[in-house]
Amino acid sequence: MENRFKNSLLDKNTMSITWEVVPGRGAREKAQEVAMEAAEIAAKSGRIHAITITDNPGGNPAILADTLGMEMLKLGIEPLVHFTCKDKNRNQLESQLYSMDRAGVRNLLVMTGDYPVSGYEGRPKPVFDLDPIHVCKLINDMNHGLEVQGFKGTIKHASSDFFPGVAVSPFKANEAELMAQYFKLKKKIAGGAQFVVTNLGYDARKFHEVIQFMRLNNLNVPIVGNLYILPYGAAKIMNENKLPGCVVTDKLLAQLNEEKNAPDKGVEARMLRAAKMYAFMKGMGFDGVHIGGHGIKFEQVEYILEKGEELSANWMDYIHEFDFPMPDGFYLYEKDSKTGLNTENLANTKGRPLDTPVGGVYRVSRVVHNLMFEPGKNFFGLMRGISKSVDGSSMEKVYHGLEHIAKVVMYDCKDCGDCALSDLAYVCPMSQCPKNQRNGACGGSYYGWCEVHPNKRKCIYVKAYSRLKNYGEEKQLDSYHVAPCNWDLYQTSSWINFYLGKDHSAERLGIKKPEK
Repeated sequence: MENRFKNSLLDKNTMSITWEVVPGRGAREKAQEVAMEAAEIAAKSGRIHAITITDNPGGNPAILADTLGMEMLKLGIEPLVHFTCKDKNRNQLESQLYSMDRAGVRNLLVMTGDYPVSGYEGRPKPVFDLDPIHVCKLINDMNHGLEVQGFKGTIKHASSDFFPGVAVSPFKANEAELMAQYFKLKKKIAGGAQFVVTNLGYDARKFHEVIQFMRLNNLNVPIVGNLYILPYGAAKIMNENKLPGCVVTDKLLAQLNEEKNAPDKGVEARMLRAAKMYAFMKGMGFDGVHIGGHGIKFEQVEYILEKGEELSANWMDYIHEFDFPMPDGFYLYEKDSKTGLNTENLANTKGRPLDTPVGGVYRVSRVVHNLMFEPGKNFFGLMRGISKSVDGSSMEKVYHGLEHIAKVVMYDCKDCGDCALSDLAYVCPMSQCPKNQRNGACGGSYYGWCEVHPNKRKCIYVKAYSRLKNYGEEKQLDSYHVAPCNWDLYQTSSWINFYLGKDHSAERLGIKKPEK
């Protein structure tokens, strides 16, 4: 069966159009009916290539996007299901994929997801068992026929036909958090992502930056620009960082505040702004636009498409209207004074101050790591021998206890047993990141602060990048994929697991299990 959304993105002569709906909590409430009505109108129009369905946005419960996607498919419109990692472990994620595969729902926007904030009788427990890189890899394996171990050997499942995409946020103020976004994007695409959608922002230079980054790094997948029709109320919430990952600067908010005093409360101004965004996105070379906004009618979507096409021939004329930089914000490329966009020259980052201090804990950790955790060097062999002799003996509990105490004091260790400290410059993703991200930052950080602990705790990838950059090693975060935590190893000695080749590092470092 033809996938109209996929075809639209891969056709260089087509501007792919997706329209976002937020179905909300409940099964038969008004929000779900409005979402289905939008899908029916979109299907009949022929102008929309997919309806995007959110997955528990803002960390609040809502109807499964999968279910509505299956219903929408029957109406003749391709659903683009937001597929997030926050509420489900890896088995549940796999189960959902089987269900969607069987129903013919193929388009997925794979994301970390917003941290859960509300639920039945209180805040729910977050899951974050896999990250988007892991999920993309799972989907890629399913597309090639997932191989699993059965009672009688390897079983290969029938191949699926998913078209997975991922999100990226170029709207970051600090060097460290921006580079963490781009490093993770490269891992997502290497893991099997087939298209990219930007997060929400209004800085034309940043839109140009991300598409240029992809081109210059040969990330040859389609990219879609996020086009949110922005009223003052939503803008104020975003400006206060109450919707993580959505950036509205003070300058833009002030402009919207003036516009809302018009007789139409600013409707015409924001619709024209959206059309101009469509125009410059098409002009820059985006492969599509992702149109969102609360209470948007199809007539408004049509206006944006028609007016945007009309304005696209002179798209450069509107760039100056989208000059909304984050104060003291970092750009990866030097500014082009003629266009207001970017040159291809990388910004000089050598003299920039680190976004967080390095600290004594990391300096000590580096010394210990070089002495004990580098295969073939210094005390690695001795530690491997000790671990082998202790493993399974009466001393294992004492050995594990001493290790755990030391790591709790230094790293707030949660005793997962499959340690990723050395992968992230000795910042623990399992204890210090609320979303347990082992391969890169989520999109919710703001000026380097963690989405869940704003102004209290720095994003762990800002810390890791700064630590590594201090030694000229920041590219380590761009170098390899970190496997998900193996919970078979929970509350066991991570040192024994490391030295005896039981954990995720074994394959990469060539650490083999000792012969018995």
